[in-house]
Amino acid sequence: MADPTMSPPSQSQLNVAASTTQRRQHHLNLESLAPSPSSSEHVNRLINSNHYISPSRPIYSDRFIPCRSSSNFALFNISLPSPSATAGSSPGDGGKEDNPNAYAALLRNALFGPQTPDKKDWGTGAAGRNIFRYKTETRQSMHSLSPFGFDGLSGPGVSNVAIKAPRKVSRSPYKVLDAPALHDDFYLNLVDWSSHNVLAVGLGTCVYLWNACSSKVTKLCDLGNDDGVCSVGWAHRGTHLAVGTSNGKVQIWDASRCKRIRIMEGHRLRVGALAWSSSMLSSGSRDKSILQRDIRAQEDFVSKLSGHKSEVCGLKWSYDNRELASGGNDNRLFVWNQHSTQPVLKYCEHTAAVKAIAWSPHLHGLLASGGGTADRCIRFWNTTTNSHLSCMDTGSQVCNLVWSKNVNELVSTHGYSQNQIIVWRYPTMSKLATLTGHTYRVLYLAISPDGQTIVTGAGDETLRFWNVFPSPKSQNTESEIGASSLGRTTIR
Repeated sequence: MADPTMSPPSQSQLNVAASTTQRRQHHLNLESLAPSPSSSEHVNRLINSNHYISPSRPIYSDRFIPCRSSSNFALFNISLPSPSATAGSSPGDGGKEDNPNAYAALLRNALFGPQTPDKKDWGTGAAGRNIFRYKTETRQSMHSLSPFGFDGLSGPGVSNVAIKAPRKVSRSPYKVLDAPALHDDFYLNLVDWSSHNVLAVGLGTCVYLWNACSSKVTKLCDLGNDDGVCSVGWAHRGTHLAVGTSNGKVQIWDASRCKRIRIMEGHRLRVGALAWSSSMLSSGSRDKSILQRDIRAQEDFVSKLSGHKSEVCGLKWSYDNRELASGGNDNRLFVWNQHSTQPVLKYCEHTAAVKAIAWSPHLHGLLASGGGTADRCIRFWNTTTNSHLSCMDTGSQVCNLVWSKNVNELVSTHGYSQNQIIVWRYPTMSKLATLTGHTYRVLYLAISPDGQTIVTGAGDETLRFWNVFPSPKSQNTESEIGASSLGRTTIR
């Protein structure tokens, strides 16, 4: 118990006591730093640790070597090596699982298969001769590097994934038609394929129809000795065919009835290019103009597009019917919209006549154009951003372009000097196939309604049919040719 008679300590007495305690602690700390016999021995042991060997503690290395005798290899579906795999082990190994040769054999079998030769055998025998030779039976996928295996039927580390072969294009036409009097004129467009699978061909003063289903040939019209056929173009729907003549007129025919329903004037010279957009028909002429015609209106044309300084030889509407591309003998490529009478875009990079024009069905605003003999280039444009995308020098005159509806590929036909047909992959512009057979410039090109077949025409007076594109349902398989041998007939 506290003595009630004693007064509590003052603040000054408490401060004195605290300072005295700190001095005692400091004195104790100083004493503890003084070397003692045992501490000096510990310091010497630390300094000479490389030479000191503890009598009671084992020595451990910086490497960890596991003991694999307790490993569960069955968990990973790894079978023990065959006796031949461990035949190279030394007699002292005793066939233990944890010896280096056994583990190396297990690892080699799991990673590379059971047929992989041992390292010591690489320099001798057949294995040594095949070290830089390709073997299809040893080709494995990345999954084969896993020790777990992906197919129990194939064994661990073997993949059964099939590798798709690249699509092949037949180098020969499956059908050839004789086309007498097919003009060798770069500025004409005399072949077109309808949505009803009927081919229209202008031969001299006549237009003939060839039914691709029945191979039936029908003579649609004869313009007479004082006129000639310069262009043909099917409407996207229905059976209406437009025929441009050398007298500057455009005739509209109903092919189902073989009846002419209208003659439209307006041009002063021959009409070498036609392009449909729903009920609107555009015609390009040697008089440098483009006329917009609405076949529902009474007038021969509703507007006139002026801009080219020479003959208009190429016309194509975009797939959304909003833009019309035109090419001329003035080396110009123009783009028009539905409401303009002046071009909204002008491209002047080509150095020869621009007849070959194609819009991409896969990307809005993507336009391809090809130049003549002095140019030989295929150029790509983005009409949405008004930019030049790329250029490919083909080495010969570009006569026609058509884009596949089924795959992102396009076909070009050529004249001087190789007269070839090239199938291109876009956008890499790598050649999928080069087709030859025509002996004159391949001036005419059309594509079948299913998008698989193209027909080409040349001054050698032949039409050749080629299977170049896959069907929409089998884009990665080879297209059926449809005939095992060439069939050659006359179109009239």
